Amino acid sequence: MIGVGDTAPDFIAPAVSGESAVELELLRLVEAHEAVVLAFAPATFVPTCTAGLAAVRDAGWGDRDDLAVVALTGDSLYAGFAYADRFDLPFPVVSDFHGGVAESYDLLAASWEGHSDIPRRATVAIDGDWTVRFAEATADALDRADPAPVENATETLREIGLDVDRPQVDYDGAW
Repeated sequence: MIGVGDTAPDFIAPAVSGESAVELELLRLVEAHEAVVLAFAPATFVPTCTAGLAAVRDAGWGDRDDLAVVALTGDSLYAGFAYADRFDLPFPVVSDFHGGVAESYDLLAASWEGHSDIPRRATVAIDGDWTVRFAEATADALDRADPAPVENATETLREIGLDVDRPQVDYDGAW
């Protein structure tokens, strides 16, 4: 897994943003925000991953001018559209269908639920200087980590200078 203090790899990937398919460029996000949070998940609709993303949504992280949030999954754009719509996600959902972005962050799962070359469940926070300031992954995507990686990223974002609310991950919620 990529380490704290490492330089974050840049990427361009297909994503769902609002009702459109776009080419998401990490470079543009890093240049325009004080921090970027990347939330990796092996697939859309994985309950534990969805709980984390819903908590980020509810904490308002996706509605800020100083913070960008990006969800990255091993699913197609079509699944991304359904997922973003179903859970009203205010941030882009990247299709890392062949795991290229996850691999560049050393977050590629060899296999999960019969699928190979997909992202592990992880959260990475990057500051405006491209430095990885936080990186945490769970042992398995279904792991009900308490606290969840997105919750643990809060303190790092505050250290960067962002006054963010801590997401409250509810694994048993209706999201």
